[in-house]
Amino acid sequence: MAASLGSRPCGKMAGMSSHTDLAERYGAPSATRRRLLLGVVVAVVAAASAWLAWATLFHATPAVQSELVTFGIVDDHAATARVTVELEDGVVASCVLSALAEDHTTVGEVAFEPVDGSNDVSIRTERRATSVTLEGCTAEGQPRPR
Repeated sequence: MAASLGSRPCGKMAGMSSHTDLAERYGAPSATRRRLLLGVVVAVVAAASAWLAWATLFHATPAVQSELVTFGIVDDHAATARVTVELEDGVVASCVLSALAEDHTTVGEVAFEPVDGSNDVSIRTERRATSVTLEGCTAEGQPRPR
């Protein structure tokens, strides 16, 4: 039985090579190549981190923010809403309010240019509305309504 094992050295499995055997066979990796790869990885991670920080700060401080405070249904063809808007100095914004009927269809919509602070807005409707929603406000360079 011992003769069938061949002349493999004790402790070494067939097909397994040590790190030094591989380095002798294929050559050791270049130190310059390792440093260059590390430099590229560090540069990519730094660029990605800088972009993430910029995107987080940019989207955390929009030029305009709005909130629907209250709404009321005046009659079959009108609704009112009070919207609070926070504007940065010199920013011109546009806000959109929608009036919805009981079946959730839009029965009225109005776009308005808000002032900083409280804005009372009237919405004409084609039939009786049951609710009013604020779609949001946008400013130049801020495509996502807030």
